[in-house]
Amino acid sequence: MPSPDAPAISLFTDAQGKPINCSSVRIETERLQLLPITEHYSQEIFREFSPEITRYMFPAPPTRIEDTLQFIQDSIVGMAANRDLQLVIRRNSNQEFLGCCGLHESESAGVGELGIWVKKSAHGHGFGMEAIRGLNSWAQNNLRYHYLVYPVDRDNIPSRRIAEALGGQVIEERTSMSLHGRVLNEVVYRIHRQEERSH
Repeated sequence: MPSPDAPAISLFTDAQGKPINCSSVRIETERLQLLPITEHYSQEIFREFSPEITRYMFPAPPTRIEDTLQFIQDSIVGMAANRDLQLVIRRNSNQEFLGCCGLHESESAGVGELGIWVKKSAHGHGFGMEAIRGLNSWAQNNLRYHYLVYPVDRDNIPSRRIAEALGGQVIEERTSMSLHGRVLNEVVYRIHRQEERSH
């Protein structure tokens, strides 16, 4: 099991300090597959990452397919550099695209930041909870880190429930302006490694 007391290095390293190949990560849960993002999903991301979905998020919805393609390319570069893990969420039963989730290096050594969005038509089925649980479990089993953070708008109750279900505790409250001009009143949850929470 990776130790959170190891020297500060890249988030995406295993217990022996060897880099994780983010581009080859595959995570499966009971109903979902989490797979590295590729241009194959550009049309679905462009269509589903809508103003309604981004209401509580920092990014702005894309206005051109080129914006989505640039995001995907930046994500691929980040994964190749072991700075980011950007995954698409698919349903096991029929390969339906459901959204995206990610784990990103933060400015603090040994700390990763979780994020997720699920398309509107897939809301209400617990897919977001299942995806983040799967990603968090993968991180605990494969990475060494101190803790994860999960920033979420105070009014985004479903996302707050995800963090709280993982034992998240609010460590910061902040206000920021999103790229689409909305004031975000964020709370930042700290999610400890499971073995730390049990002590």
